[in-house]
Amino acid sequence: MINQERLVDTFLELVKIDSETGHEEIIQPILKEKFEALGLQVQEDDSKKKTGFGANNLICTLPATDASKEKIYFTSHMDTVVPGQNIQPIIKDGVITSDGTTILGADDKAGLATILEVLHIIQEQQLPHGQIQFVITVGEESGLVGAKALDKEMLDAAYGYAIDSAVPVGCFTIGAPYQMQINATIHGKTAHASTPNKGVSAINIAAKAISRMKLGQVDDETTANIGKFEGGGPTNIVSDLVNIWAEARSHSEAKINAQTEHMAQTFKETAASFGCHADVTTELSYPGFLVSEDEVVYQKAQAAAKALNLSGNATIGGGGSDGNIISQFGIPTVILGVGYEAIHTTNERIAIQSMVDLVAYVLKLIEIA
Repeated sequence: MINQERLVDTFLELVKIDSETGHEEIIQPILKEKFEALGLQVQEDDSKKKTGFGANNLICTLPATDASKEKIYFTSHMDTVVPGQNIQPIIKDGVITSDGTTILGADDKAGLATILEVLHIIQEQQLPHGQIQFVITVGEESGLVGAKALDKEMLDAAYGYAIDSAVPVGCFTIGAPYQMQINATIHGKTAHASTPNKGVSAINIAAKAISRMKLGQVDDETTANIGKFEGGGPTNIVSDLVNIWAEARSHSEAKINAQTEHMAQTFKETAASFGCHADVTTELSYPGFLVSEDEVVYQKAQAAAKALNLSGNATIGGGGSDGNIISQFGIPTVILGVGYEAIHTTNERIAIQSMVDLVAYVLKLIEIA
């Protein structure tokens, strides 16, 4: 039933199309044409105006042939991380990699290739199905900006699946954390380095503040990290300005709020203790979510996996996906394992068998919807 050669050819075609995050203007019309050719009703939203990214999101709807089946959706993203230009895929021993100078882009073009192969099979085999929407987003790798700009009124599904997790096919992710961005600007007092008592080093303030913070693995649900520290200048000047970029993540909304407040207040209070001040901004990058075992989307994911003799294991993720956002629209979502490995690196790889198994899994989910 699954045309492995066509599936691989589609994947190879897609990974060769440059689509680094924010620059989706080449791949989006190609995808739009492919979905329309397969008989779907394709709509673009106005996310390009909101995000400034290279293209709009696509909402592709396959009308139902059996109205008794549930309305479901699947989502994958069209952008990749960098370096993702001029990708040259290599197949060896049933595994696809890049040539080592770029990422491969299996995240998430394996998801896109899977969706297109599923649609070919539905069309060829005239398989019965309910209404299915395929939400193809931009900017996922830039903090889910495409999903955040989605018009939820364009979505029409009872539940769905994001095809975008680095776990084996047949496993799925049922929860992901909240993520907060915490950015601080520390204002000290400048002076000549030969008269340091006339100034207050912003670098020193920042260092003392960071040393007082709970960072790393804060508890079993919460992490925090200082990502970037920038400031200073010539060695003969006491630096009066430092910028710091940080983040916190937690599976608990109460804990993410507490950790964010702790980090922000530590910057402010430490600066104040030196007679200086800190400007701190915080922003929710994406909300967390957790799907319970009694929800239909969870039960169907497990049932489909078991029907194919796949594991059906549910995991809790450490990062975000478009599923975080769409879950907040009131559409329960779990994240399907794609089976790719070493994503976001030049060692990224995916086994052809993983893509074949994923097509079978998505078809089974559609069958039992």
